[in-house]
Amino acid sequence: MTTTVAPVAQSGERIGDLLVSEGLISREQLAQALQEQRANGGRLGYILVKLGMIEELALTRLLARQYKIPAVDLTKSDIDPALVRLVPAEIAVNHLVLPLKREGRVLYVAMADPTNIRVIDDLKFRTRSDIYPVIAGEYTLRTMIERVYPEGAVPDTGMENLLNDIDFGADEDVEMVEEEQEEMTAAALTVAVNEAPVVKLINAILTDALHKGASDVHFECFEKELRVRYRVDGVLREVMKPPFKMRPALISRFKIMAGLNIAERRVPQDGRIKLKIGQKVIDFRVSTLPTLFGEKVVLRILDKGNLTLDLETFGIEPRAERELMEAVQNPYGMVLVTGPTGSGKTTTLYSALSKVNTVDVNIMTAEDPVEYNLYGINQVQVRTEVGMSFAAALKAFLRQDPNIIMVGEVRDLETGSIAIKAALTGHLVMSTLHTNSAPETVTRLLDMGLEPFNVASALNLVLAQRLVRRICPHCATRYVPDDLELSGAKVKATTTLRDLRFTTESLDDARSRATSDAAPHLKGLSLDTTIGELPFFKGKGCEACAGTGLKGRQGLYEVMFVTQGLRKIIMKNGDADQLREAAITEGMLTLRMDGWLKVLKGITTLEQVIRETAA
Repeated sequence: MTTTVAPVAQSGERIGDLLVSEGLISREQLAQALQEQRANGGRLGYILVKLGMIEELALTRLLARQYKIPAVDLTKSDIDPALVRLVPAEIAVNHLVLPLKREGRVLYVAMADPTNIRVIDDLKFRTRSDIYPVIAGEYTLRTMIERVYPEGAVPDTGMENLLNDIDFGADEDVEMVEEEQEEMTAAALTVAVNEAPVVKLINAILTDALHKGASDVHFECFEKELRVRYRVDGVLREVMKPPFKMRPALISRFKIMAGLNIAERRVPQDGRIKLKIGQKVIDFRVSTLPTLFGEKVVLRILDKGNLTLDLETFGIEPRAERELMEAVQNPYGMVLVTGPTGSGKTTTLYSALSKVNTVDVNIMTAEDPVEYNLYGINQVQVRTEVGMSFAAALKAFLRQDPNIIMVGEVRDLETGSIAIKAALTGHLVMSTLHTNSAPETVTRLLDMGLEPFNVASALNLVLAQRLVRRICPHCATRYVPDDLELSGAKVKATTTLRDLRFTTESLDDARSRATSDAAPHLKGLSLDTTIGELPFFKGKGCEACAGTGLKGRQGLYEVMFVTQGLRKIIMKNGDADQLREAAITEGMLTLRMDGWLKVLKGITTLEQVIRETAA
């Protein structure tokens, strides 16, 4: 997506001199306005209008000629409330911007300073639109912003009002010198972190993040500002910028809540916070990291109430689900889940464990960290600093009469060897690995130094997964993808489902669980259906999805059930391509193929599938 910015005139004249040369103000008026600017700050044009020295419309027209972009008279413009909600009040007030209208992917935005590329790029990111700036009079723009944002400078998160209790003091107190910050004593910080404004702000941020469905909260320190961002549906969004002078107190407050050392600022620290918010008890995993201008704090929100252990809800196809359940119900063997960080591997393992968590089964897990407490399962926190590694935990588990063992990750040969040994001696072992696909997982195990015979004998199933964003159900609409989008997926309009290597069984499974508007169309699918005949959907953007067209996330799954044919290839030290071809022949859906099914069902977009999977 590109940002539309009109060209700016390369004029060497200052605005004041330009106004004088145009005869709009006198030299005496310019001198008076400059004196006012030096005393109280602000833009020169705004001061001239406020002092009544120039008509705002005349000033706006002059600036429009100088910048070579259109001007707008806001007094004659109708402001769409739905568009206003795309831009938080804090951004509108601080940068004097106001969205006016949308035409396709282009959002027209009134700005006092249309040359501010940084703000334009920020708006492009927030609104997922091409930004076309138009210039508006600052005086009227301020008035209109106050009118359409009833709370004035209060950000849309509803948290800025808590800062009213804070005494900002004199200007020189706002930005404290780094050396002074580092010299703050633990006693002084302990007093600061217990002050009402700090406690209120942190409680409000954590509550707001929970209500907005955030998975992580980021507190980041820069040279002159402190930034707070939420990760919602896998995407980071800035929500506020607290006063910079609160930095040490906020960071130390988090450390105290998490039981960390507030005097230690040189090394990373990890902790945990448990809070009762409303009627819910929420765990927060806390990580601090020293950066150039202070410590960054990231909180992972672990809301057990939102933990969904039903894989069907996440979109696993019927055959893949059947094979996974068959593998985890075996009395012995190994099940591996692979994918990048944040792709839902732990949720998949918890879901599988919940299916076999009965009173007659001893389940033990070694995790780093333990994300959710599950009743009936013995969970162990890995602590490498005291020698409690994954390998050490596995050795201890084998003396605890386990039926099922889950180890957070197979990281090295020692852990892999013990896990394979356990799988071959009557235990079901489940774990994760960081690889790009299910077949590559086998190659990775062999590269670690594990024997092909042992891997072939122990392995029951490998599941690779990704998360893609879902189309917003409130604004989903059909569209026809262009040739460029199809070429990105390495297909043409004439490509058939047979060419994509789908089987009749996979199409029948897709039809059995299709619940979207695409369902009627899916009934007529056959292997000879072409891409050009398929339904495609995307979100137009609405209030429910903040104009992005996307809301929520969906899993893509590649399940490789290890059959006798695949075991023979593994024992012969076959490569990932051989395994993939054999698995597809036996009915496996690759991540890209599973993504295509989600596109056919109207669940996600082709763009999301291309971004997260390989052809």
